[in-house]
Amino acid sequence: MADSIHTVTRNRKATHEYQIDERFEAGMVLQGTEVKSLRAGKANLQEAFCLVEGGEMVLRQCHIAPYDHGNRANHDPVRTRKLLLHRKEIEKLGKAAAQKGYTLVPMKIYFKNGKAKIEIGLGKGKKLYDKRASIAERESKRKLDRADVRRLQDQ
Repeated sequence: MADSIHTVTRNRKATHEYQIDERFEAGMVLQGTEVKSLRAGKANLQEAFCLVEGGEMVLRQCHIAPYDHGNRANHDPVRTRKLLLHRKEIEKLGKAAAQKGYTLVPMKIYFKNGKAKIEIGLGKGKKLYDKRASIAERESKRKLDRADVRRLQDQ
């Protein structure tokens, strides 16, 4: 059976700001209204980051909007959320994040077979010249693609 994946939100700045070396999938510990809000697509990863605290991986500053039809049982939008990973993965990521320049970046939140998951990237911050090189590479690829399309249309 194929995995059914529904993406809720992406951190678009992540690949621009960081060179992502490895990606990991983690489960999320959520409250009921958070799940409903995620299903409605109301989440933001722009300010979010991950870190290892006391042998556990946590997600900080991830904004999940309060559920519209929730009442006093609604959640705090930017509360700290525990992430579910194997102990060896947490230790590996903790050691890697402790190295100079490396950080744990949340890449996207999605539902996989009905369960909320988050993709975490282990990345190193890009310098300004690296960002410029990435932009130049993307622009040249776009120009080549346009030229290919025009060539095919002329035939």
